[in-house]
Amino acid sequence: MTNGMISRRRAVFTAGRGFAGMALAGLMDGAPAARRARSVIYIFNHGGVSHVDTFDPKPALSKLSGEPVPASFAQGLKTSRIDFRKAPMRGTPWKFGRHGRGGLEISELFPHLARHADRLAVVRSCHSDAFDHAPAIFMTATGSQFPGRPSIGSWAVYGLGSENRNLPGFVVMSDGAMKSGAGAYGAGFLPAAHQGTVFRTGPNPVLHLANPGGVSAEAQRETLDLIGDLNRRHFGPRDEDTVLEARIRSYELAFRMQAEAPGAVDLSGETEATRKLYGLDDPMTENVGRKCLLARRLVERGVRFVQIFFGTNLGDDWDDAHLDLWGSHIRMTRKSDQPVAALLTDLAARGLLDETLVVWNSEFGRTPLAEGKNGRDHHPYGYSMWMAGAGIQGGRALGATDEFGLRAVEQPKTVHDVNATILRIAGVDHTQLTWRYQGRDQRLTDVHGEGEFTGWLYGA
Repeated sequence: MTNGMISRRRAVFTAGRGFAGMALAGLMDGAPAARRARSVIYIFNHGGVSHVDTFDPKPALSKLSGEPVPASFAQGLKTSRIDFRKAPMRGTPWKFGRHGRGGLEISELFPHLARHADRLAVVRSCHSDAFDHAPAIFMTATGSQFPGRPSIGSWAVYGLGSENRNLPGFVVMSDGAMKSGAGAYGAGFLPAAHQGTVFRTGPNPVLHLANPGGVSAEAQRETLDLIGDLNRRHFGPRDEDTVLEARIRSYELAFRMQAEAPGAVDLSGETEATRKLYGLDDPMTENVGRKCLLARRLVERGVRFVQIFFGTNLGDDWDDAHLDLWGSHIRMTRKSDQPVAALLTDLAARGLLDETLVVWNSEFGRTPLAEGKNGRDHHPYGYSMWMAGAGIQGGRALGATDEFGLRAVEQPKTVHDVNATILRIAGVDHTQLTWRYQGRDQRLTDVHGEGEFTGWLYGA
C-alpha cells in the first residue's frame, strides 16, 4: 500500500499511529497470519563484532592459525588495511561450548547469554558489500549505503504506529557520536515525526519533564493551544514541510510525555533483585544494564521500536579490535553480556518475550585474518547475528560461512533479507510498506529482500 491511496496529511496526523487503524490490513503479511511481535528491541553493536570469536566457531581456522589463507578462498576479498593474499589466518583465543538442548555453540565470551541458548536463533550467513563503518551502518539500518533514507525503526512506526500515544513510537539510546551520525535512526524522506527520539545516557534519559516553577498545567495547556493554532495557520500553505509537521506534533507529544514518561524512565521502583539482574550494581555493566531495563519498561508501555546502539564511544568500542582484539572483545562482552541476558530473562518472566522481538546485530564481522599483532579488520563478507522472542524457536543456527569464516556460503542472507524478516515478524509485508518519493514507491528493502527464513525461525 502506498501513501497515494490516502491523503498525505491524514496519514501523518493520525494520532501518531501511522497506517494502523486505517490500512494495516493491507500491510499485513499473509505468511504470519497475525502479528507475532508487538514490539522490537534492536541491540546494535556499533563497530563490528568478530563472528569467528563469538557465534561462528571455526576449528580449521584455529588449526591453521598463522598460515596464509588458500588463494582460492581469498580471491575477490579486500579490506582497507590488510591484504587477504598475504595476511596470516588467526584462530580464536576463546573456547566455544555447546549450550542448551540444541547444543548451540557459543563463545566463552558470553557466559550469561549462553544460558539462553535455547532462545537464540543465530544467523551465521549474513553478508554485505560495505566494509567501512558509515556505509555499513547505513546499509544495515536503512537498506542503502548512502545517507538520507528512512531507518528500520522509522519504517516500523510509519507502518504500525505506537500503542501508547503518550510516548514516542521509536526510541533510540546511544552513548556518543556514531560513525554514521544520526542518519542511522532518521526518518529520511518519511515524515520527520517518524524519526527516532533519543533518550539520554544516565539516570535522567528525558530532560525537562516537569514544568518550570509557577507554570501550572492549565497555563501550559493554554499556551500550547495558542501555539498549535498559530502553527496550523502557518502550516496551511506549507503542507509539504514534514519538519514543521514534526515540530507541531512534538509540542503535543512533549505535553503528553509529562504525564507518562516520568514513570517510564524512573527505575527507582524496580526491585533490588531486578536491578542486580541487569547489573546496575556493577560500574562495568550499569550503563548497558540501565538501557536494557529501560527498553523493557518502554515495550511494556506499548513503545513499538527501541534501538540500543552499544559501543558508540570512540576508543571504547568494538572497533578497537583493529589493534586489540583480545582487550576490546573482553571489555565489550563484559559490559553487555549480563544486561542483554537479563533482558531476555526479565521479558520472559513478565510474559513479554512472546510478543517482543529481540535483535542482536552489527554492521559487519571482523576478518578471520590477522591485522597486526593482535587485531582483526572489518569483514562484511560473512558474519553473525541472532534473534529471540516473538515465538521464535531458538537453540539453532541458520546458514554457514566457509571453513575459515571468510564468506557466507550456505543460505547466505543479505541486509535486505534480515530487514524483511524483522518487518515480517512484526506482521508487515515489506513489499507493501512504501512511500512515494522521487517518482516511485520506495521501501526499506528497495527492490530486494526476502523474508523466507521466517519459516525456519518458527520451525516450519
